[in-house]
Amino acid sequence: MSSPRQEAIRDILSDDTPEESSGPAPLRPTVDMRSLFGRDVFNLHVMRERLPRDTYRKMEKTIRCRAPMPADIADIVAGAIRDWALERGATHYTHWFQPMTGVTAEKHDAFLAPTGDGHAIQEFSGKMLVCGEPDASSFPSGGIRSTFEARGYTAWDPTVPVFILPGRGGNTLHIPTIFYSWSGESLDRKTPLLRSIEAVSRQALRVLRLFGDHDATHVSPMVGAEQEYFLVDRRLAALRPDLLMTGTTLSGLPSPKGQEMEDHYFGAVPRRVMAFMQDVENRLIALGIPVRTRHNEVAPGQFEMAPLHEEVNIATDHNMLIMNMLRHVAPDHGFVCLLHEKPFAGVNGSGKHNNWSLCSSDGRNLLDPGDTPRTNARFLVFLAAVLRAVHKHAMALRLGTIGAGNDHRLGANEAPPAIISVYLGDLLEETLLSIIGEQPAHARTAPMEIGVSTLPPLPRDYSDRNRTSPFAFTGNKFEFRAVGSSQSIAPANIALNSAVACALDDIATELEAAVEGGKELNDALKDLLPRLFREHMPVVFNGNGYSAEWPEEAARRGLPNLKDTVAALEHYDDPEVMEVFLRNRVLSEPEILARQEILQENYALTVGIEASVLERMLREIVLPVTLRAQSEAARLVAEIRAAEGTPANVGAGAANSLPTNLEERRYAAFRSHNVALMTALDELHAAREQLAGMDGAPARARAARDAVLPLMLRCREQCDALEGMTDDAAWPLPKYAELLWTH
Repeated sequence: MSSPRQEAIRDILSDDTPEESSGPAPLRPTVDMRSLFGRDVFNLHVMRERLPRDTYRKMEKTIRCRAPMPADIADIVAGAIRDWALERGATHYTHWFQPMTGVTAEKHDAFLAPTGDGHAIQEFSGKMLVCGEPDASSFPSGGIRSTFEARGYTAWDPTVPVFILPGRGGNTLHIPTIFYSWSGESLDRKTPLLRSIEAVSRQALRVLRLFGDHDATHVSPMVGAEQEYFLVDRRLAALRPDLLMTGTTLSGLPSPKGQEMEDHYFGAVPRRVMAFMQDVENRLIALGIPVRTRHNEVAPGQFEMAPLHEEVNIATDHNMLIMNMLRHVAPDHGFVCLLHEKPFAGVNGSGKHNNWSLCSSDGRNLLDPGDTPRTNARFLVFLAAVLRAVHKHAMALRLGTIGAGNDHRLGANEAPPAIISVYLGDLLEETLLSIIGEQPAHARTAPMEIGVSTLPPLPRDYSDRNRTSPFAFTGNKFEFRAVGSSQSIAPANIALNSAVACALDDIATELEAAVEGGKELNDALKDLLPRLFREHMPVVFNGNGYSAEWPEEAARRGLPNLKDTVAALEHYDDPEVMEVFLRNRVLSEPEILARQEILQENYALTVGIEASVLERMLREIVLPVTLRAQSEAARLVAEIRAAEGTPANVGAGAANSLPTNLEERRYAAFRSHNVALMTALDELHAAREQLAGMDGAPARARAARDAVLPLMLRCREQCDALEGMTDDAAWPLPKYAELLWTH
């Protein structure tokens, strides 16, 4: 009789049998990607066609220049959006927002409104477009809202276009919004992101004005967020409660073949996966999301997609849509998509490389070294600001990468360590060392005289990559590699924008004072830049972040090493961390403290749920199988002893004596691991109950890390040992080899 696991594997293999063909595959109709791009988005192109000229110009100014949207055009815009949406089969609209749950939220309202005479109209006013009122009491608020205080508001963010998502019974118009409380505090991640964008733009413009640039109206942080994920066959995932409930495997022996051969990376994409990728991409392209890259990642069963760079506000919304689309489309192709940072032990986890740069309103990348003295000097100022931001505010940046899942990923398998450092590459590092006078300029790094001579020509890829660096310069941008795959990119970019805004504020204030005091800008830069680079060179590290020596060296340099989420969160309310967000009014003090509590509580809940799932899975699925195997081993030992004429007792005394044959050793091992597993499960249950009864989010988070996680590891060790001993046909849970290699 086959087990459910074996039947699932047989079904997968039979489904994957290619159809017989006597010739080449027939040509399929091609998709015109240009006409498909942005089809389901009410963008500027659509606005130009559907809005009166004056209304369009006002909306264009709002979107391009971030000017406030005039209230008198709301009804006109809403009417155009309604007509466009109805033409595309929309029956409902929703204010789409990003609460502190880490995922998106939406409440659907119908366009249909009865008129009272037996008829109905399709209603959608400017007020409906601009403002909504979802229940705020059921979302995390960190004490800002009590459970009996329900009012919360959503407000349209007109800088991000509205879009339509298809549904089986009808389509829904989605309106990107912010989410805030009745008392005005932010309850989401989008509001502080918008504030951080304004902060870094404001401070960057001060620097540009010093360089004589009076044309730029704003500076935009630009982001390209790579998205890694795993695909697992849905039939196998259904047999693993841990995958269904938590998105990760809480037990499992390594596959005999993992990623050692390095043959999965950039390999041929499996046929079924390719169909899934193409389906996802077509839907994303229709939403105006510029997906550019797709490929196999390092681990078997792991894949990646990456869009082009966009303004960070749009990039954040688009990345949330990408994650939603990956999860929702996967079942259509027989998969479950895992966005967890570490779904499988022993192979690469999944990250979300956040490629960040600054771009002025006229399209100039401020982190491009350029090839003229003026652009070199400007580049060096912005480079100094980034180094200062990362060095002084490393703890704030670390808070943008926290998460129970990311704790399992950081520090190995191409994921950076928790120590935040900057990789510049040898050539740029030598240039900075020559500026501060710590080494003579090499032939390739000519002496630096700001405004007179220039940096050596720097090709876009002028250095090797360092895959162990959390913050690496890659030619004209920085790659923040520590962000986790399941996380919103908003927290990392809120911290990064805020930290850079503080650094630019410091630099602009000093340069403005020097120029107002009669100094030439070049002379002021000659004084400032060597001092800044000298002060912040300790954050520059081009070496191996995995080496045993690096944590010791980082400690000597004064770089913090916040190894886990709980340790990082305990610094959220440090005055120097809070100042990063308070200084430019990105977050208020109540909003900071609320986020600290929410994230601590979320960590404790995540670990608690994983522990509960693990306990039930092992008690209800694994132990019945391994105890039967133990009983069968005991029966065989008794039969052997009876045949040999030795005592048939195989109880505790016999098990504790030295086994004399293979079956006795097998029985003793089963008994030992089963007893150890049951003991660990009892202790885990007690620790979970204690965790649930604790007061205070900080205490619960510490208990989850210090008491619950070690017991989960003990349970896993015993379960994995039992998996290696139990007959393959009897083992109930799909194994790593099956989960990773059946695509």
